[in-house]
Amino acid sequence: MQVQQFSETFRGSRSLGAWTKFALSALALLFCLSTALPQLSAQASVKSGRKIVTEIQPEYPSYLKNIHIEGQVRLDVIVLPNGNVSKVEIRGGNPILAENAAKAVMKWKFVPAAAETVEEVRVSFNSH
Repeated sequence: MQVQQFSETFRGSRSLGAWTKFALSALALLFCLSTALPQLSAQASVKSGRKIVTEIQPEYPSYLKNIHIEGQVRLDVIVLPNGNVSKVEIRGGNPILAENAAKAVMKWKFVPAAAETVEEVRVSFNSH
């Protein structure tokens, strides 16, 4: 019933105020969902058998940090036998945070191994 009333309100109203309220409500919902995830303050965790030799911390854009946009980014990292990262695939998270995490992870160095591996990396951004 409430959804129907909500959609009827939006169909009948073309005012900027109604859309602003809707946008703010959606942003608040996204914020609540993102804060429900565990936060580790722009730190990375790796699920793999290969250890990290060199880990570069991602840039946390100040404009996102100031408005408390936080969250966790999931990446698949393809690591060459010599330990260099050849490719980073974004699997989830805020697109801006994910881009910054991917740029940093491309500079990482892992322990050499006999073959190429795919490592799962999670990077958490916390404004506190």
